[in-house]
Amino acid sequence: MGGVRRVRQYIVTRVLDTAAYMLKTGATVRDCAQKLGVSKTTVHKDMRVRLPLIDPQLARSVGRVLGINMSERHIRGGEATRKKYEEMAL
Repeated sequence: MGGVRRVRQYIVTRVLDTAAYMLKTGATVRDCAQKLGVSKTTVHKDMRVRLPLIDPQLARSVGRVLGINMSERHIRGGEATRKKYEEMAL
């Protein structure tokens, strides 16, 4: 039984740390996952499923950051493609 509590507390800590990092930096799900050493799926589930259960107000703030990142992702993708072809031309 003791192990289950530690895992749950670890998850709560990870969720809150991820949310704080995302709010502080405006990082994408991919950036957060890389920084924290977890998968993008884990970060997304933490922010969309677990965080609202832990802290609904914080979840709304993180949701705004996720929304901004989602609305800008096509721009980041276009930049990556442009850089790729510039490097190929060299």
